[in-house]
Amino acid sequence: MADALEQVRERAPSADTRALPLGPGVDPHALYEAPGEVIEPGRALVIADFAAPSVGAGEALIRLAYRMGFSASTLARPFGKPAKPRLLGTVDSPLAGERTAGVALRAGHFFVHGVKAPIAQMDFKPVAKLTPPFERTVHGFTWLRDLAACAPREQCTATAERVLSAWLEVNRTPGKGAAWHVENAGNRLLNWLVHAPLILSGDGKLRARTLAAMEATARWLDRNVTKAPDRLGEVAGWTAIVAAGLLLPDGKPRRLFGEAGLVRALGELVADDGGVLSRSPLAQIDAIGLLIELKACYRAVRREPPPAIEAMLAMLVPPLLGLTHGDGGLGSWQGAGAVPAERISALVAASGVRTRPLKEARQWGFQRATGGKAVLQFDAAPPPLAKHARSGCASTLAFEFSHGPQRLIVNCGGAAFAGGQVPVRIEQGLRATAAHSTLVLDDANSTAVLLHGKLGAGVGEVEVDRRVLELAGGKATRLEASHDGYASRHGLTHRRILILRDDGNELRGEDLLVPAGKSAKRGKIAFALRFHVGPGIELGLSEDKRGAGLALPDGSYWQFRLGQTGEGVTLSIEESLWVDGQGRPQPIEQLVIQGMTPRSGGSFAWLLKKMG
Repeated sequence: MADALEQVRERAPSADTRALPLGPGVDPHALYEAPGEVIEPGRALVIADFAAPSVGAGEALIRLAYRMGFSASTLARPFGKPAKPRLLGTVDSPLAGERTAGVALRAGHFFVHGVKAPIAQMDFKPVAKLTPPFERTVHGFTWLRDLAACAPREQCTATAERVLSAWLEVNRTPGKGAAWHVENAGNRLLNWLVHAPLILSGDGKLRARTLAAMEATARWLDRNVTKAPDRLGEVAGWTAIVAAGLLLPDGKPRRLFGEAGLVRALGELVADDGGVLSRSPLAQIDAIGLLIELKACYRAVRREPPPAIEAMLAMLVPPLLGLTHGDGGLGSWQGAGAVPAERISALVAASGVRTRPLKEARQWGFQRATGGKAVLQFDAAPPPLAKHARSGCASTLAFEFSHGPQRLIVNCGGAAFAGGQVPVRIEQGLRATAAHSTLVLDDANSTAVLLHGKLGAGVGEVEVDRRVLELAGGKATRLEASHDGYASRHGLTHRRILILRDDGNELRGEDLLVPAGKSAKRGKIAFALRFHVGPGIELGLSEDKRGAGLALPDGSYWQFRLGQTGEGVTLSIEESLWVDGQGRPQPIEQLVIQGMTPRSGGSFAWLLKKMG
């Protein structure tokens, strides 16, 4: 390691090779034009855009009566006996689980984000104190998909029945606690229905208990689905209600009721560009997965899903693809880790949606620019509102940058994985502004980071402008954005300009602090510009301490240079961490530009360039 670092230092840029941020063909006046569009916290879709499925007068009356409390059997067969409990179809889901987690289950362990927990020692009670990842896995029965992926069904049923029996034993009736959070109950019922062959193929008594539990859970969701704390949880509940209406006897009234509720909830979950209002890639993945499973339920009974389901899937996929890097995996935004390419490609393939990544998602909030082998992702919108946030991060104006399969600049990510290998105690720190590649003023978050994934006061609006520049020797994409997160406290607005050349070998940036009021405050204030450097990259400072060399695992070499600044501004290398797509923290390093800047404002230009 020491030898490698020494080689990096020898190759690091010297003062003689310093490159200034303004290159040939760049109009310096164009850099400081005011951005053109103001972005405020995301708005939900207009419900009329996704109207409830059109039905005749008779079905509309059935739906109304069911919503008022009439039983499904009464409405479906008013003069007949209630149907016996059974399933009306076998679901063939195109979504595959994680084989490793399934193998661990057969060996007697839950395996969640790299942490094993013995099934025999798991507390299945609804009020058990489990970390969020284990709570979702155990009470949402998401592990059934993993189990189904690891071996032929007949080799997995014993494990499935063992866990199911243990859970049913301490959850005999609907009640309180994590097991009866709407999202967990919805996921559980949907997974029971989709993976029914795993849990209904054995003991007759267990089969009867399970079918009864399915019906009881569906009735509970009918009454409680709108009590979910956020829209994604409600969508999970409505999805399960529709699936139960399709696959359980006398289900037509429930299906009609559920389809109307689901379409409304989807409209309130998603912004007009297709991004979920929590701005979380993980929530986007969950929403897509729910609709894929629901479509499989429709196929199982040979029915066509409402057009709104297909339309919503078509909207959800492009924004998610907009956050993929050159390696095909996701960027680390709003608590997500770097979800691997295999999972994203499998999800998109299962959706049946063929599309390209969305470059400008104004409400979703992420800008994407590409050039050559380079991908630039830029957070150019306010954080999600508290009512939508799950693992909300103060990441406004942060960016990530990759070249081919290598991530050069990243965010720490992984707050949503806390409770696995990521310790719960650092969850808030991973959501802080300092955990992202952006500017931090006075060691404070641009938006307040609160408990339980919520956010407080801070960034209220972002001004953003995007354009193409004509440069000597080619073109470049120019992104400019500014936020007001520090305006009320420190009287300064942060503005960031990023220019990516079309060949992908050069990223120029400038961070400005501009007085927010008519008169600037006196004195100075501390600032830090953080660039978290991707895994596997060796860093070395130049002799003049105004540049650094980045030696990539593939043998390529990049320079980072700091432009002209005031006195006392330094460039240093500090420790950091990065959470991968499996929820595993990995040690990395970060470049930090820091010092004191006048409250009247300041400008810090920098360059990241591939050499040779």
